[in-house]
Amino acid sequence: MSLRPNLLSLGLALALAGGLAACKPAGNEAAAPEPAKPAAAAAAAAATPVSGVDLAGMDKSVKPGDDFDAFANGGWRKNFEIPADRSNYGAFTVLLETAEKRNAELIAQLAASKPAAGTDARRIADFHAAYMDEAGIEKRGLQSLQPQLDSIKAIASRADLSRVLGAGVRADTDPLNATNFHTDNLFGVFVAKSLDEPAYVATLMQGGLGMPDREYYLSQDKDMAATRAAYETYIAALLKQAGIADAETKAKAILSLETKIAKAHAPVVDSQNVHKSNNPWPAAAFAQRAPGIDWTAFFDAAGLSAQKTVVAWQPGAIAGIARLAGSEPLPAWQDYLTFHALDHAAWNEPLRGPGELPKAYTDLAFGFHGTTLAGTPQARERGKRALDATSAALGDAVGKLYAEKYFPASSKAKVEEMVHNILAAFDERVDSLAWMSAQTKAKAREKAKSMRVGVGYPERWRDYAKLEIRADDALGNRLRAELQEYRHQIGKLGQPVDAGEWWMTPQTVNAVQLPLQNAMNFPAAILDKPFFDPDADPAANYGAIGAVIGHEISHGFDDTGAEFDGQGKLHNWWTPEDSKHFAEATQKLAAQYSAYEPLPGLRVNGKLTSGENIADVSGLTIAYMAYRKSLGGKEAPVIDGLSGDQRFFLAFGQTWRSKIRDAALRQRILTDGHAPAAQRAQTVRNIDAWYDAWGAKPGEKLYLAPEQRIKIW
Repeated sequence: MSLRPNLLSLGLALALAGGLAACKPAGNEAAAPEPAKPAAAAAAAAATPVSGVDLAGMDKSVKPGDDFDAFANGGWRKNFEIPADRSNYGAFTVLLETAEKRNAELIAQLAASKPAAGTDARRIADFHAAYMDEAGIEKRGLQSLQPQLDSIKAIASRADLSRVLGAGVRADTDPLNATNFHTDNLFGVFVAKSLDEPAYVATLMQGGLGMPDREYYLSQDKDMAATRAAYETYIAALLKQAGIADAETKAKAILSLETKIAKAHAPVVDSQNVHKSNNPWPAAAFAQRAPGIDWTAFFDAAGLSAQKTVVAWQPGAIAGIARLAGSEPLPAWQDYLTFHALDHAAWNEPLRGPGELPKAYTDLAFGFHGTTLAGTPQARERGKRALDATSAALGDAVGKLYAEKYFPASSKAKVEEMVHNILAAFDERVDSLAWMSAQTKAKAREKAKSMRVGVGYPERWRDYAKLEIRADDALGNRLRAELQEYRHQIGKLGQPVDAGEWWMTPQTVNAVQLPLQNAMNFPAAILDKPFFDPDADPAANYGAIGAVIGHEISHGFDDTGAEFDGQGKLHNWWTPEDSKHFAEATQKLAAQYSAYEPLPGLRVNGKLTSGENIADVSGLTIAYMAYRKSLGGKEAPVIDGLSGDQRFFLAFGQTWRSKIRDAALRQRILTDGHAPAAQRAQTVRNIDAWYDAWGAKPGEKLYLAPEQRIKIW
């Protein structure tokens, strides 16, 4: 899954951001059959709404006011073991598994139907068949990678190096989403609407690291030092597997070069600052501002030679990396590029799983990327990986079938109604803010009113007619799909901006807010149990998917969203006084999250996670308002001994139910713009109604005096 749109959004990153939890009973015992009920009792039972929360997963020995996450999820956590093929597990994993099962059914049906050549159905069937052809993959070896390896071997000048670097650029980076900073290419290109005008622009971004972030290279922490040693061992082993001589010496040199690249990299927090990063450079100026690369050769090979302007998102990093390209020995660059070509083919980073090379290569890649970096004991079975890879490469083709079969119009209508209600609650909330000026209120309400909402699936589908998919070339299929995606992205340059563009496929378990489009996407796959149940009581739906919707709406008005107006232009519409109040509130929220210590000695970075924390607090606030408004002035029924408000907050807490391995948790704390799931569940401590619902009292660990509760929206 790619979350590339985060120049446009700080989206939820749900599927990747801390491993959420299954909302299902703690045990696996079969339920005893219920005795027959009299007709009247049966009718009454049928009329009682489904509560939508998991009572068995709670731990009632914990006071809600001490640890709401443990109270809501402790029973489940005690009895659940993370599967050996995952680094984390949670409610989002349940949604992922549902989508995976449905994709399997769709693809099996396609294969059985023997679709005609040249159709998307045939492309899906052939891509999947090639991935499952283990014998064919073993036989092909490095064949599909050989043209790339040959071009690297042929580098004889800096101009040659520049052409190879440009030809290797792909659309696999994301300006604001730290989890996607890892790229095997020295640079990445992101194409989206300009921050300043209604036109598409290409943004050049830092890349080139085989580990998740610069801190993995520079930190003196003993665990990081051990990871670096393991990485060097992996580099040598992968080179040796490919028959490359003097692998150990070359591994040391490659790690040394990557460390120099890491030193040039901008920190994640700086990369999230649009004012530091909005640097449109004339293409002709790159040679002067970032000498070392033959930029004419680079841009030509990257398909960007026609661009008069390219945005340098991290100008210092681009200049620093270019300097290395001009000064480090060519053989060192050849070894570096050879390793990364092998690593990219052996490990599919967007899918966090083994790639399409023979087993000897993918076992090595999983040992480092899967086990060392994420703590996962074993790889997911090939059949599941094949589904993920097919869905990623042919996302809209699979998504169109998925939406048609699994997302009924009735569900779409109910979710759209919830979105409407939550937007109305936001409007009401803005109107009630005593600290905000009338001028800023008017701009906020105008922006909310014009926000475009996409539910389920896009209005237009991607065309894959030019993508060659072969039933006997798994790695070639992936490489061609990546190139096709890049060509699709740069093909937008010079075209009118599509305000309705979707950045996620229907089968993606995620949601996103798009400041440059002033829009939101809610794919079909997240609009399902346990987040959304059309038959469940509204309290649970508003506490779960309602809070997700509120979260995304709030992103339009968080520390990044406040920088963009209703037309998606970089323009802060706050008065200076309102901006000051907002900044003070966000600093207090950052301090609240920075006090959390998920691992001994490792605290949450409240500044890095600021935008997501704001969206969690604000989203929960307006989801609760919308829920209460939906009751029409009446009180909700008591179900399973719980009031409506209790079910609302419990459903929210259970969406963040999580178990995650320490290595994966460490990586996310250091690189992810989202706080860990357990800490996100504690968002409730800032909501007055939670105290009334669950009776949190002074002296309990989560208790905040009313004046200490953070209220941003």
